[in-house]
Amino acid sequence: MGAVESWSRVTDLLREHAPADYADLPGPATEEMLAAAEERMGIPLPPELRAWLLRNNLDLPEEDVDDDVACCGFEGFPDEGIFFLGVRAIEKLYAMRRVPGGIDPQEDPDNPFWRNEWIPFLSDQDGWTGKFVDVRDGRVGKWFVGEITTTGEYPSLAHYFDAVAETLTKAAGGTHPACSVAAGRFVWR
Repeated sequence: MGAVESWSRVTDLLREHAPADYADLPGPATEEMLAAAEERMGIPLPPELRAWLLRNNLDLPEEDVDDDVACCGFEGFPDEGIFFLGVRAIEKLYAMRRVPGGIDPQEDPDNPFWRNEWIPFLSDQDGWTGKFVDVRDGRVGKWFVGEITTTGEYPSLAHYFDAVAETLTKAAGGTHPACSVAAGRFVWR
């Protein structure tokens, strides 16, 4: 199963159990938007990330963007305090994280804090923690500023979306310890 099919499991759960969250999902990105973003970033988007963005570009409307925070994105799931990024937010965070020489720190290329081959798709508002897709192999990793980055946390974006779908299934069934459904939304405590 690919990222688009796995993402469809997530949106099906939203539609069924959290229709207010589902109604907030924006439309898809366009090929032109993605090509322009790749040009500005100087790196191609991984195929699964590209396919996902062509399904749902989770950028906030311009009027909802808060210039005082590093990242803005669609919140409500997959967890409290962290959210999916759309094309503009991916570009902005990538520009913040990008480093001269491609690796930070350069003297430890096997255990870096950041590599320019990592494209963020999930973040907190400060850009201090989140998840990325490695353009070299499509694996999903996790960063937290000041700590060694975890690479290969998930074998692919599809596997990550499957994990999100499992979390939302537990929340919808009332068996998740930190999330429930109220007023058509997933609510994190």
